[in-house]
Amino acid sequence: MEKRQKIKTMIISSILAVAGLFANYSFYNYLQQNDITIESNIINYDDRSAATNDLQHIIHESQKSIVQINVDTKDSSRVGSGFLYNTRGDIITNAHVIDGAKTINVTMSNTETYPAAIVGLGEDQDIAVIRVPQLINQKPIPLETSEKLLPGAEIIAVGSPLGFQNSVNIGIISGIDRSFDIDDYHYTDVYQISANITHGNSGGPLIDRRTGKVVGINSAGIEDSDIGFSIPISAIIDDVTEWSSSISNKELTFPSAISGPKRDQEIFLEDATYLVQYFIESLAIHDYINAYTLLGSGLQNQTDYPSFRSEYLQLRDITLINYQDKQIVEDKAQLHAEIEYNHSTDNEEMEKASYLFTIGYENDQVKILDYHPE
Repeated sequence: MEKRQKIKTMIISSILAVAGLFANYSFYNYLQQNDITIESNIINYDDRSAATNDLQHIIHESQKSIVQINVDTKDSSRVGSGFLYNTRGDIITNAHVIDGAKTINVTMSNTETYPAAIVGLGEDQDIAVIRVPQLINQKPIPLETSEKLLPGAEIIAVGSPLGFQNSVNIGIISGIDRSFDIDDYHYTDVYQISANITHGNSGGPLIDRRTGKVVGINSAGIEDSDIGFSIPISAIIDDVTEWSSSISNKELTFPSAISGPKRDQEIFLEDATYLVQYFIESLAIHDYINAYTLLGSGLQNQTDYPSFRSEYLQLRDITLINYQDKQIVEDKAQLHAEIEYNHSTDNEEMEKASYLFTIGYENDQVKILDYHPE
């Protein structure tokens, strides 16, 4: 009886196996003889943002980690630049930018401003590290600490010359191993570049055009010329790393509040103008997350991120042409901006529209509180 049951089970298994093979064979023939039509695309891939080595992409991504540094001393104020280099909130800059500082305020590319404290300060080498605890775990800019560039290599110098935040100079390495002294600082084996370094540029990053990595700190320039000098990252990375790892936040002295000049109406209007420009640039490069973070909580409560993204997903191009009017009204900035855009992939012709942006402070940070077409 048991033997008969085993034979029966084997026969059934064989029949099922043959049936399965026949079904697979039939389905394969069906696929070969028929076209499959997809009714809708779930994922809409935009290849315009795929080229990560595109110059515009490199600049835009780098700017998120580059800061403007506003310093108040006993007798004066100064502006410099710096860049976030680790996840502790530490920023590399020049020693001469923060030397003698009573207060240090750091402004991010989205105009968010925070007080900073000195982590390390070079005595004869023009390097320094400052820390902003609010930037802990924020993505730093990548560094190139081993390779040294040669003359002719294409570079990007980013900083805030004369206070114009996130200005970009394109050039080449025009010389290497330059050495000289300025004031009490010794510059040894530095890069010479074909980009002018002026007031406000100091401390900003020198970026390799090929990789988007920082290769140097822009530190000095010859006035009224296209000659600048940048300290190689490879020469200072050990010092700044040691400073960062050897001090805790409890040991640092932070100013109690953001300094007064940030509330000046003229500076506020400059920040508002920059913020609108940065919002448009973020949309143009399809960085919808960054654009959304520039909005105030009121706008974000009205529109969640998926809805905001879907509104601009088909945007082909957008450019800020000019400002028709800029004014301060009841502690808020109102900017009438003329924008050129194209939503259609089939139409080459650009459309124009005038938008009213309202900019104000929210939790001590400058945000877009409202914007709509006029």
